[in-house]
Amino acid sequence: NFSVSADNATSYKILIEGNTINSTTGIFSYTFTQMGTNPYTIYVSAYNGSKFISTSKVITVYVTPTLAWADEFNVAGAPDSSKWGYEIGAGGWGNNEQQYYTSRPENVIVENGVLKIKAIKELYNGSNYTSARITTKSKFTLQYGRVDIRAKLPAGAGTWPALWMLGANYETSAWPACGEIDIMEHVGNNLNKIYGTLHHPGHSGANGDGSTVTIANATTEFHVYSLEWSSTIIKFYVDNVPFYSFNNSSGVPFNHPFFFIFNCAMGGNFGGTIDPNFTSATLEVDYVHVYH
Repeated sequence: NFSVSADNATSYKILIEGNTINSTTGIFSYTFTQMGTNPYTIYVSAYNGSKFISTSKVITVYVTPTLAWADEFNVAGAPDSSKWGYEIGAGGWGNNEQQYYTSRPENVIVENGVLKIKAIKELYNGSNYTSARITTKSKFTLQYGRVDIRAKLPAGAGTWPALWMLGANYETSAWPACGEIDIMEHVGNNLNKIYGTLHHPGHSGANGDGSTVTIANATTEFHVYSLEWSSTIIKFYVDNVPFYSFNNSSGVPFNHPFFFIFNCAMGGNFGGTIDPNFTSATLEVDYVHVYH
């Protein structure tokens, strides 16, 4: 809640986060949505006819995160069907991947409090490998907030695990117009290098907007891969350390609902050459938390 005043003022104009507020009393409220502790500059102009005076003030605001949706993967068996569905098939939807995605428990199962997506070398429906790709499509979407995913990544040259999001309007706005947010990607041929990437028109495929960070023990220890997403900024983190920031705006497709996709691909345009001695590897997810 704000109160601003100036002698003989008849109206006020306030600028916060690029938003303009007009007031005749100087008393107004504004809601900050970016979670955590952040500084904000408040600009105020007071008017009396053609005369005006201006000033600014920096304030620090803490926004408490509220858990809006989660999966702890604490129930053994198939992933919770109220939250997850499967995408079945081969080829990787244009990425020239080598796996066939199934819904079999051999490829996707919850065990010991962990979701396991397992890529296996085996002949199956014309493909040389199997794996799984699960999605919250038609079950859960989000627009803005923070996402934390605690995961341990598969090892082996040719593995390509991804924890990502796709614009829910993809059927009417074909990719990349729908937008894609890759919270975490890793390729076994570049061990421990974590990719955070945004795909949108003019910046799709290898031209996506993003960055990378190298961490230790990506395939032997769990790490937390995070996204903070608002109408003004998108940030990527590993273990709460930021490594890429993108200025969001109305000109890019990151201001509508998205859904989750978790998968582990083999080979393809990004996964690269598969180790001929590869037999199997597992992407493990301990939890996914969504905060608003």
